[in-house]
Amino acid sequence: MPSRVPDGEQRGWIVPIGGAENKENDRRILERFVRVSGGESADIVVIPTASRMHETGARYEKLFSELGAARVTVMDFDTRRDCQEAGRLQRLEEASGIFFTGGNQLRVTTLLGGTPVAKLIRTRNAHGVTVGGTSAGASILSEHMIASGDEGSSAIAGSVQLAPGLGLTNRFIIDQHFRQRDRIGRLLTALAYNPFAVGIGLDEDTAVFIRPDDVVEVEGSGGVTVMDGSEVSYSSIDAATEGQPVCMLGLKMHFLVAGATFNLQTRTAAAGSLKRPKE
Repeated sequence: MPSRVPDGEQRGWIVPIGGAENKENDRRILERFVRVSGGESADIVVIPTASRMHETGARYEKLFSELGAARVTVMDFDTRRDCQEAGRLQRLEEASGIFFTGGNQLRVTTLLGGTPVAKLIRTRNAHGVTVGGTSAGASILSEHMIASGDEGSSAIAGSVQLAPGLGLTNRFIIDQHFRQRDRIGRLLTALAYNPFAVGIGLDEDTAVFIRPDDVVEVEGSGGVTVMDGSEVSYSSIDAATEGQPVCMLGLKMHFLVAGATFNLQTRTAAAGSLKRPKE
């Protein structure tokens, strides 16, 4: 469950990124992550545990340093025992921003889930520390996580597998590489199972910056598909057998681009001051 925000404090930003964020010319997403993590005084811990590529952590360490962060540390976890080390916990206590790379989200949750590290990350976010991630690192941030699923545009019973995520929030379910990998159907199915949550489908090179007041701000060159099941009047998910399409009535959908917002509490979207991507 999400950690309680202490009286008089604000939760930190939560920043899911849809993967393949621009790391060369127009690094607006990563630049903004540094800004909301403290800017010139940002102290960032990069956790590349989802990836099996040894260079992943070093690449983000270099990127965040180039973008002006005061201190960047790569912290990988190979065993659950690593998640109990006092030195690692102390380093996370010092961080103003925590960033998860892409890879396999189940690798992160099986190594970190239920450990002192997972609990501390939730606590630090509740005390104002920014927590974000890209691709698999975005999926893990919520309480309900898409572990795997089928491609396609229709809600199909049994087409998505859910697992517990890190639990920074229970307000949304994230999917990434959204339009590029045709994942609308599996997010629809996840919402059919759990209409309380808001479904957020992130295109590549696109992020949502979720403010402490639960307002989602879109950043990047792609789009964000928001699915709101709060007014669903009927769903056939309980009667559908595996492989059958699911009927849903009353589902709301929004397609947002940079500058647009969505309020997770009031479930209202706004175009905001839309930004044109740089030529």
